[in-house]
Amino acid sequence: MSWKDPKRYLWLLGAVVPALVAASWLVVWATGLGAFWWAGPILAFGVIPVLDHMIGPDADNPPDSALAWLENDRMYRWATYLYLPNQYLSLLFACWLWSGGGWLTMGFADKLGLMATIGLIGGLAINAAHELGHTRVQTGRRLSKVALAQTCYGHFFVEHNCGHHVRVATAEDPASARLGESLYAFIPRSVFGSLRSAWSLEARRLAGIGKPRWTLSNDVLNAWLLSVALFVVLAVWFGPVVLPWLIGQAIIGFCLLESVNYLEHYGLRRQKLASGRYERVRPAHSWNSSTVVVSVLLFRLQRHSDHHVNPLRNYQALRHVDEAPQLPSGYSGMLLLAMFPPLWHRVMDPRVLDFYRGDIRLAALKPGDRDRASTSHFESSSRTVLDAHHVKASDDGFARVIGTASANGRLRAPITHCRRPSNTEQCPGSETT
Repeated sequence: MSWKDPKRYLWLLGAVVPALVAASWLVVWATGLGAFWWAGPILAFGVIPVLDHMIGPDADNPPDSALAWLENDRMYRWATYLYLPNQYLSLLFACWLWSGGGWLTMGFADKLGLMATIGLIGGLAINAAHELGHTRVQTGRRLSKVALAQTCYGHFFVEHNCGHHVRVATAEDPASARLGESLYAFIPRSVFGSLRSAWSLEARRLAGIGKPRWTLSNDVLNAWLLSVALFVVLAVWFGPVVLPWLIGQAIIGFCLLESVNYLEHYGLRRQKLASGRYERVRPAHSWNSSTVVVSVLLFRLQRHSDHHVNPLRNYQALRHVDEAPQLPSGYSGMLLLAMFPPLWHRVMDPRVLDFYRGDIRLAALKPGDRDRASTSHFESSSRTVLDAHHVKASDDGFARVIGTASANGRLRAPITHCRRPSNTEQCPGSETT
């Protein structure tokens, strides 16, 4: 193999992120500056967006001839495995500090900053769990549950693969944000909707094999029990004083995940076909980004379009797709923008409408907005839009895109290599695909 991955060893940096807790403690101990307990948020929403902007995107793809080699190189898998021991060492260290250890005195603001830092590490652990869960290797799938225990988000193991990947960019998917929806409205809708969906999917799976839902074979239940066991052990070991901080960091961790979900599919919608089923998942149904720093730290999660089209493709082999809509910045910068809804909508809403050539009916709309969009103004103007951009109306009255729009709105040839996620045949509830 003549081609070499220039980032081969950079991927190990993702596993080093949990060391931020020890590094923060060391700097605070040496300098006495408590601001360093907030190193996680400062790096995530201050330093990294600037670095991403300075370095710029990397849209290079490995050659097709290298894909098999990349998929089979165990070093990449070990980069994700290594995150877990570092994750839990940092959690133990944080509990020791919260309980009065560390040979220094922490005030409330210091403990709050440590909670935010460890919460972001837990959120990144969900991303590691995401990568480990997208494999047929049983070891990886088990480790995925372990990584999720810190944030009490074990149901993600079921909902993401069997729910989100089946229903992505549809009205039935709680983890796909609607046009005009704020981050603060989306998070509770996605959290509770995903929880309900995961429980329903697992109950149906168990019913299909003749088992009751209240059993340790329930992957939602046993994942939650793992979190309970973890918190009980930590509370007994370090004292009940750590429990409020553990709960707080868990909330921060899963809110980080849901914030990422918010920007990944914002305003994008798969159209219904005449048969009543949704079109297949295409790169046009996920926002893409190829900034270097966040891609390395998140195991190329930002190449989200290719991930949804090829959910079993390992992160090191994910490809940049020109046909996918492109975010104006990396995930860190976009998350910061999403925290200020007026700014977010000012930047992103026009991009969604531009992507659909001004036909708002093709976008993911909130309940009731589709009816309001079907006014005489939209009906008359959108007919011109549909005719000009090779869009046909299906029998259910909505429009179906015949082709793939790029980020600048130009229509490209239809993508023929897209396929349904091949791991959903085991998942109940796939009738929306």
